[in-house]
Amino acid sequence: MKERLHLFDTTLRDGQQTPGVDFNLEDKLLIARMLDELGVDYVEGGYPGANPTDTALFEKKRTQRAKFTAFGMTKRAGRSVENDPGVAALIAAEADAICFVAKSWDYHVRVALGCTNEENLEGIAQSVAAAKAAGREPMLDCEHFFDGYKANRDYALACARTAYEAGARWVVLCDTNGGTLPEEIERIVADVGRVVPGDHLGIHAHNDTGQAVANSLAAVRAGVRQVQGTLNGIGERCGNADLITLIPTLMLKADYRDRYELGVTPAALATLTHVSRAFDEILNRAPNRQAPYVGASAFATKAGIHASAIVKEPETYEHVPPEAIGNRRRVLVSDQAGKANLLAELNRLGMQIDRGDPRLDGLLAEIKEREAQGYAYEGADASLELLARRRLGSVPDFFKVEGFRVNVERRFDAMGRLKTVSEAVVKVNVGGDVRMSVAEGNGPVNALDRALRKDLGDLNAWIDDLELVDYKVRILNGGTEAVTRVLIESRDGEGNRWLTVGVSSNIIDASFEALIDAVNYKLLKASTGEAMPAAAE
Repeated sequence: MKERLHLFDTTLRDGQQTPGVDFNLEDKLLIARMLDELGVDYVEGGYPGANPTDTALFEKKRTQRAKFTAFGMTKRAGRSVENDPGVAALIAAEADAICFVAKSWDYHVRVALGCTNEENLEGIAQSVAAAKAAGREPMLDCEHFFDGYKANRDYALACARTAYEAGARWVVLCDTNGGTLPEEIERIVADVGRVVPGDHLGIHAHNDTGQAVANSLAAVRAGVRQVQGTLNGIGERCGNADLITLIPTLMLKADYRDRYELGVTPAALATLTHVSRAFDEILNRAPNRQAPYVGASAFATKAGIHASAIVKEPETYEHVPPEAIGNRRRVLVSDQAGKANLLAELNRLGMQIDRGDPRLDGLLAEIKEREAQGYAYEGADASLELLARRRLGSVPDFFKVEGFRVNVERRFDAMGRLKTVSEAVVKVNVGGDVRMSVAEGNGPVNALDRALRKDLGDLNAWIDDLELVDYKVRILNGGTEAVTRVLIESRDGEGNRWLTVGVSSNIIDASFEALIDAVNYKLLKASTGEAMPAAAE
């Protein structure tokens, strides 16, 4: 009988410590939903009370399946657990679980906390007990555990034992500095297992030696049953263990597949490439083409003897089937894999197309041509669906934009303050009726959005609740004449979200293209009554 491994995602908390990454509330809601749908067991949202975003995030539970988890410190020395504001904020948060963090290296207890070892143990025990009494699932991150173990084994083990005996569901061993090697991890975890049962142990590995994934696997072999990590391995310094690499390894490699099971289904595993690339779009960064499993080059083969062999027997040069994680092989001598990948994507979007449909070849060619121009549909499902449905003849012409103009003026207002005003004029044809609308906005894109939706006749009833919640720009090549890709995230009054993309050498053109797709997608779903993406809780 297989043992259960539990996946704990800390993208929204530890991942946010990545230089240059700062999630807003909308980002966190979108990522939490992605993780929930993927099938992770715990989604750590952040540190309620530490900042307005995390406090707002924990006003209600944000996941349906996964246990929504709050993070924070154990109680401070010198005060009772009832009078510690940090612990109070954690218990007040709308969360299923609370992950406390505590020093497990006596050096840090003395230097960072300025308290005695015994006071630190008391804080661990009382905090865990308080969370359990409040009906939250308690767990403890033993910070600096492996360095602490090597410096003072007895005290590090005492921290783990204290948390377990106080009722912690999980005692997580953290390689905070990221310098421990796999053979050390395996040996130390095995020793900890004599104090805390393996089905109550977790691993939290950092990637400072490039071995966070290997360290996590070593800990699993030694007995831990919870694995922590982040999407695409983001995190402070060199990052955290990459769940996008760990999940398929645990599910597809025989040594782990035959012994363990995850909450991720094979169907969810097949969306992993999409999840990885969509997450990169949220971060506004280019995906790592050579990322294990999900990179664009992970299953790419150049023409020659390798390509000849892989066409006959894919197993000759593929360690797992790329389709299992939603990726595809790229072989220059054949486009069959490309069509199979397109069919799978269309099916995922709810479009059942026969493989022999002659229109598929034209759609595939158009997608490849547009990707060469700079479009990226992994993070823009709505634009991909519109493109496919237009090619297959199932998108009504709701309206046609006949022209637009944007004026940006910098001037002094009546109070003598310098301000910038954007004004847009959009000319649209709605069912043969040509209308011209003018609107001002907070920047040219907002002005275009207002002007476009100002007077679409009866269509306005379907898009009155549409709003733009995010806008990302990426320069695809250098110079002031560079090609620009714009990704727009939209939302309606029910909380449904969708993403659209536009590409042009003119940033306003690219933005308007993505904007038009956003409106058309909402109109399409409203007119057909088709289901939108699941609303965030």
